[in-house]
Amino acid sequence: MAYDRIAFVASDAPEAQRGLAELSERYKPVPPDQANVIVALGGDGFMLQTLRGMLGNGLPVYGMNLGSVGFLMNEYRADGLMERLAEAEPAILHPLRMRAIDGAGQVEEALAINEVSVFRLTYQALKLRIEIDGRERVSELVCDGLLVATPAGSTAYNLSAHGPILPLEAAVLAMTPISPFRPRRWRGALLPQRAQVRLSILEADKRPASAAADNAEVRDVISVEISEVRSISFSVLFDPEHGLEERILSEQFVF
Repeated sequence: MAYDRIAFVASDAPEAQRGLAELSERYKPVPPDQANVIVALGGDGFMLQTLRGMLGNGLPVYGMNLGSVGFLMNEYRADGLMERLAEAEPAILHPLRMRAIDGAGQVEEALAINEVSVFRLTYQALKLRIEIDGRERVSELVCDGLLVATPAGSTAYNLSAHGPILPLEAAVLAMTPISPFRPRRWRGALLPQRAQVRLSILEADKRPASAAADNAEVRDVISVEISEVRSISFSVLFDPEHGLEERILSEQFVF
């Protein structure tokens, strides 16, 4: 596809702002509402922010790394951008929806492209009950936290927590405990992509918890519902030699 109407967006980082100025001089950017592609300059955090901002308009996003982490980004080069866009390959991502209820009964919803996480807020370990599709699977998990990751997010926090790396087309989600204490040998589970997950915080007054959908946080939650939203998709563009599927595969052979 010919991407001939480019809108640039950049994080506030000085490197990203310098890249924005350089690219804007070389190319003729248009406003986002007139573009057929978005070029995002920054790191993975800014890419996630950009994708959420593109919700509903269907525009593909091509990222160039000018941040600290760039798993979802391509290498930054000012030369040959039009040619790179023409050859770029899309990866289609589906987000998770987090529905969190706090102690006051307030409901907060947010989308996550990488993962939904629940964390302890104090020195006290969390106690969680895990239900999947309405069936209790773990009556009491004692841990520092728990996360549910998409395939795209399986190489992020999920990998740091010793969770499995998921191929992009695996049609599963990773449920990974964070520093589990009891059951001591439980290391998580692979869930069907259509699984409906409910996490209940036990003894919430004594053991408060927060929930986060990527970087959108809700504190003092008492329950969290997590499900994949197949009706929403994001298109992320990658250079052919460094596609997302290849990156996910390569992560499994890093020693």
